Amino acid sequence: MQEGRTRFGRPSARLAALAAVAALGVGAVACGDDDSSSGGGGGGGGSSKEEVTIGLITKTESNPFFVKMKEGAQAQAKKDNVKLLTASGKFDTDNASQVAALENMTTQGAKVILDVPADSKAVVPAIKKARDQGVIVITLDTPTEPQDAADALFATDNMKAGELIGQYAKAKAEEMGITPKIAMLDLAPGISVGQLRHDGFLKGFGIEEGDPQIVGAAPTQGDRAKGQAAMENLLQKDSGINVIYSINEPSGFGGATALKAAGKDPKDFILVSVDGGCEAIEKGIKPGVIDATSQQYPLKMAALGVEKGAAAARGGPKPSGYVDTGVTLITDQPVKGVTAKDSTFGTENCWG
Repeated sequence: MQEGRTRFGRPSARLAALAAVAALGVGAVACGDDDSSSGGGGGGGGSSKEEVTIGLITKTESNPFFVKMKEGAQAQAKKDNVKLLTASGKFDTDNASQVAALENMTTQGAKVILDVPADSKAVVPAIKKARDQGVIVITLDTPTEPQDAADALFATDNMKAGELIGQYAKAKAEEMGITPKIAMLDLAPGISVGQLRHDGFLKGFGIEEGDPQIVGAAPTQGDRAKGQAAMENLLQKDSGINVIYSINEPSGFGGATALKAAGKDPKDFILVSVDGGCEAIEKGIKPGVIDATSQQYPLKMAALGVEKGAAAARGGPKPSGYVDTGVTLITDQPVKGVTAKDSTFGTENCWG
């Protein structure tokens, strides 16, 4: 996304960054320990820990995935005597707002910034600038490109998440005895998490890019309305589509709406997705609108980021490398040879 490539050192770019911060409404949540909240955090109560400032930047404020991530960060911040600064973009690929928030949080004294990159490549210069000023930057959910542009990554193995639903879709198609005609409801170009899931699905399904079984792919930005529009366009290309990969459940639900409008019954197609939010389990998996989803755990990502970041800010080990926060295939229609959990497990572990 070219619009996200803000450069520092030029007055116009600095003004744009400050304006974006104002629009963001970067907030601070002071989460000091109460006398009763020392809660198992090793090394005694919170009063023995000096307050440190940590920032959390998510892609958007409204997506339940990021709402749960913020909740996880806030809860852990209270345990660890952390002043938590929070910010988010206006949409999933809003890199300019993230660049502004990184600069603003650094100015406010954040020792650690947790960031869910909106654009894996375009955000790298801003991350480098923060790190050059001594800030530890941990990416959550989405890696930068290159991954080592940040100090550490706490995330789902997105390749594995895609691979699990690809394996499921392949086995389900064989079970149903259908010749696959695949539609891919992707995220957007340049976003590593979307590419990893896309590639993982292909690997799990046992095909490569350009395989004739793929009718087409379209960007959805993870949005329900855009998912519906993308599915409508792909159905015009081939009305016989019967296997649908979706980058996340909102885009998957949008695709399902388009399929229903085209007279398709959920029993006649396979729709798989990634995320495992509560709405997806209740309205997707249980009624069979979504056949299977790879569930990930945003609360764990953020809580771990605050915990390890606070320890590092106080002189402990500096987080580095990749930490896998787990993924589980959820379905009520299991297929032979693919390990999965049912919707009961999905509900117990969902978010949103």
